[in-house]
Amino acid sequence: MIKENLAKISISKNTSVVEALAKMDKEGVKLLIVLENGLFHGLISIGDIQRAILGKKPFTTQVNEILRSNISVASPGDDIEEVKQHMLMRKIEFMPVINEEKEVVDILFWEDLFREFPLPSLFDKIDLPVVIMAGGRGERLKPLTNIIPKPLIPIGDKPIIDEIIESFQINGCRKFYISVNYLSEMIKDYFRRKESSAIIEFIEETKPLGTAGSLSFLKGKIDTPFFVNNCDIIIKQNYADIYKYHQDNRNEITIVSSLKSTKVPYGLVETEENGRITGITEKPYINYMVNTGLYLLEPHLLDEISDDEYLDITTLLERILKRGGRAGSFPVSENSWFDIGEMGDYWKFLNTIRVKR
Repeated sequence: MIKENLAKISISKNTSVVEALAKMDKEGVKLLIVLENGLFHGLISIGDIQRAILGKKPFTTQVNEILRSNISVASPGDDIEEVKQHMLMRKIEFMPVINEEKEVVDILFWEDLFREFPLPSLFDKIDLPVVIMAGGRGERLKPLTNIIPKPLIPIGDKPIIDEIIESFQINGCRKFYISVNYLSEMIKDYFRRKESSAIIEFIEETKPLGTAGSLSFLKGKIDTPFFVNNCDIIIKQNYADIYKYHQDNRNEITIVSSLKSTKVPYGLVETEENGRITGITEKPYINYMVNTGLYLLEPHLLDEISDDEYLDITTLLERILKRGGRAGSFPVSENSWFDIGEMGDYWKFLNTIRVKR
């Protein structure tokens, strides 16, 4: 059993950052054991990888180059109650047991040691306002959106807007502004009928205003940094980490981006002057970052949006950059971002839910 568990949550020290991230996504963990020739070499977390990406480390960087020295492991003779207390205090999902020969002789998993209650939320609590952009017509989700607005499209036993709100509530957010236009009465009626601990206020667009135009209605209402979330995406991430990155870098706007990896189905030919071939790479993976549709904005940006102006958030970003303002990108893993903006993505997400159940 130890070999089977170790295989699932371990990687070689020569594994690249992008491969480690893919392994975490596949196994549904945020921590991996790093091995050298089958022996324990270190631990790497999702936070380590995010810090490496933010530090402009190439995606091909080997995890051995970004390992921390301050990690938590157990020894065969350690008192199990002390180990449990340490895991409880630091919210550690598993603890490897390492002998003097650097062999992994056991792995203590949270669910085995604390059967009576689940792993506490790893999400730190922040209380920032959240704006959910729910006014679009959902053209790419027709014919579903001919009948119901996109925010009320079901995923499992609840609409996506409930999933979005709950993901922020886990992080301590309580106040939500929902920007509505298309089939707005249906959305408002849904929230009138349901019980919720969220504090919800609607922003009524009289016409489509883009992904940022309706923010002008919030002037004088928000005086702290606030999140803006498209109504067709869910991010599984500690939002406090995004906020800390935003503050530490004094950003005016932070875009949450997702690492994507695409395999090129052909060999890439590298050439120099006169077409002389210098090399060929067979079916490589191309790694890049994409905009997820989740943003963190400073409140003064509301004053830069004219009333009744059609404005996309990407255009607002361009304005910020043009005047020399600070903007940043916070990375999350590919499987931490769920997008149902198109029909194919919607069915794919539903199939993911069915498999997990």
